[in-house]
Amino acid sequence: MVARRVATVFGGAGFIGRHAVQRLAKAGFIVRVAGRDTEKAGKLRTLGGVGQVVPVSASVTDEASVARAVAGAEVVVNLVGILFERKAGDFDRIQAEGAGRVARLAAAAGARRLVHVSAIGADAGSASDYARTKAEGEAAVLAAFPTATILRPSVVFGPEDQFFNRFAGLAAMLPVMPVVAGETRFQPVYVGDVADAVMAAITRDDVAGRVFELGGPRAMTMRDVLEFVLEHTRRRRILVRLPERLVAFQARIGEMLPSPPLTRDQLILLGQDNVVAEGAAGLAALGIEAKAVEAIVPAYLARFRPGGSRREATA
Repeated sequence: MVARRVATVFGGAGFIGRHAVQRLAKAGFIVRVAGRDTEKAGKLRTLGGVGQVVPVSASVTDEASVARAVAGAEVVVNLVGILFERKAGDFDRIQAEGAGRVARLAAAAGARRLVHVSAIGADAGSASDYARTKAEGEAAVLAAFPTATILRPSVVFGPEDQFFNRFAGLAAMLPVMPVVAGETRFQPVYVGDVADAVMAAITRDDVAGRVFELGGPRAMTMRDVLEFVLEHTRRRRILVRLPERLVAFQARIGEMLPSPPLTRDQLILLGQDNVVAEGAAGLAALGIEAKAVEAIVPAYLARFRPGGSRREATA
């Protein structure tokens, strides 16, 4: 009897993870979905055959649980990241130390491939704790597992994203659209393309130890994004640039909420473009043709139109 190949995906129940798990299952892997919320991971069982997608309780901050999750795995994928801290030091514990822990224990377990998903803008010298710890995590991964592949996506979009959907929700509620960092550029990348990049990093022989920056076909400023959302939700709203001091005050107050809409650390990030660096290897180098925002986003923004998408369907 031939042993089944095993892949462990940390953060597999998240936005990108669900797509990666589906592709791994289709490729024939037994997929361990490692995370703290096994109930959420359990909902992914339908993405594979009976017993093929297996929820595993693990936290990248816990040595023993990571070791159990990677034991016997041929492939390990780390998608874990956070946008804000619930406790002081979470960025360091999760994105820097946690990333290194996964890589070290994956190497000790004899994993053949490790794919680590970071982010464009990772920079050890950044004033942003998010960007700094992303860079420190990358360094720790490559130190422990030199043949690992690092993927750095820009803002990721898809039907369940927290980017276009979030702004569309605001457009439906507010009489005007507030603009923060209106000239900052993003290069939105489709979640399916990111998942395909994960698979390419697993299957290709020319990716060991390399870093790939993942972006879509074009860059958009924040103002472009808001105008695109208004166009495709058919909302007429005036774009109002918010004063920097007011935004900073709102961010400080927002940090007191369980899920802050904006933090001071995120404000630092919004002051910098989030696009693929000139000369960086990207989706094309992995054999993937990037899908455009225009080809995918309008369909899932239709529900935010006045009367919803049903009104158009019955017109």
